[in-house]
Amino acid sequence: MDYKKEISTYLQHEIDTLRLLDVDAINEALNLLQETFENGNTVFVFGNGGSSATASHYQNDFNKGVSEHTEKKFNFLCLNDNVATVMAIANDIGFEEVFRFQLRGHLKPGDVILAISGSGNSKNVINAVEYAKEQGNRIIGLTGFGGGKLRQLSDVSLHVPINSMQITEDIHMVFDHLMMSIFYREFCGIEHIKD
Repeated sequence: MDYKKEISTYLQHEIDTLRLLDVDAINEALNLLQETFENGNTVFVFGNGGSSATASHYQNDFNKGVSEHTEKKFNFLCLNDNVATVMAIANDIGFEEVFRFQLRGHLKPGDVILAISGSGNSKNVINAVEYAKEQGNRIIGLTGFGGGKLRQLSDVSLHVPINSMQITEDIHMVFDHLMMSIFYREFCGIEHIKD
C-alpha cells in the first residue's frame, strides 16, 4: 500500500495548525508556571484517555526533566497516576468526581490547575476546574476543536484550533516540550535546539 498522500495530508494539517497557535498565550502559560515554581506551589495536571498520558508526561518532564538540573524543583502532581484512588472514587462516588475529589483539602492558594481536554467538555475535568476557580486558583486549559467550556473557564487558554483529536493531542505534547525546552535554557543553561 502507498500511504504517502495520507501521510502528507496529516503532516500538512499539523504544520498549518502549528502556525495558528497563540504565542502570547504560550508566553502567559510559561510565566504562570515560572511564578508557581518560584513560589513553591503545586501544578495539578489531569485529563482523560490520551490526555491522561499527556498529563503524566508533563509531570515527568517538569519534575524530573527540568528539576534534575535545578536546585529548586517543580512540583507537578498528576491526578491520573494513582490508579487505586481514581478507581475507588469512580466506583464509590462517580467518574465525574475523580479529579475534583482529589483537589478537595489539597488545593492551596497559589496552586495552578493544568487541565487537558480535547473537546473542552469532559465533565470530570470541568468539575475540577470549576472547584479550583471557586477557591481562587488559576487555570491553564489545553483544548482543541471549539474549546468547549474549559476554554471559557481558563485564565490561560492553550487552544489547538482544529477538529482532530489526534492533531490536538500531538500539539498538547508540543506545548509540553516547547515549555520544557525554554525552561531548560533559562534555568539550567542547557540548549536543546541549536540555532
